[in-house]
Amino acid sequence: MEGVADELLKLAAAQFQGSLRRRFLGEVCLGLCDGNARQAEARFGWGRETISRGLEERSLDPVDAGAIQSNNRGRQRSEDADPQLKLDIELIVEPHAHTDPELKTNRRYTNLSAKEVRQALLDRGYSKKEVPSERTMRDILNRMNYRLKRIQKGKPLKKTEHTDAIFENVKAVRAESEADPATLEISVDTKTKVKLGEYSLGGKNADDLRRQSASGS
Repeated sequence: MEGVADELLKLAAAQFQGSLRRRFLGEVCLGLCDGNARQAEARFGWGRETISRGLEERSLDPVDAGAIQSNNRGRQRSEDADPQLKLDIELIVEPHAHTDPELKTNRRYTNLSAKEVRQALLDRGYSKKEVPSERTMRDILNRMNYRLKRIQKGKPLKKTEHTDAIFENVKAVRAESEADPATLEISVDTKTKVKLGEYSLGGKNADDLRRQSASGS
């Protein structure tokens, strides 16, 4: 059924143009993909830049914009009406938020969903009446420049079938060399290589510096 529903949403999106289409994509992304434009792109085939613009345009609530133009008449956004609510949301989300490592955007990414943030507010003592709905919470997080991005857990490296045999061979060779007085053991440093140049040790070789220091003393 999900596949059929997705196809219907694609057909519906094709009926819109311009800002209406972008806002529609933003609505679908928020409702079905937790505001994750990349996930929506993979699921529906829409461009994530267009989806991101739709999310941003959608966050500009026309009712709120009208209220500002009419000397602040009408309802306020939840986070504007209750500054403490906004502060508590930041205190909940910030420890789980990070910036784009490539610095391509000033957005903040978090692995907390709107549902989890809402529950955290309830745990802090807010009543159900005081806490926005899950959908409204997604809007608030988007307006506060937070985007959901699940953190992928690193997979442990797999041991090859020859690992044990390799180490056993190394041990055997080392034991044999230790018993042979004619064999010279050499220790090799396999740390990351550091380029020598004008930005490293004044362009001088580290060994040369050590020799100069020894000769000076």
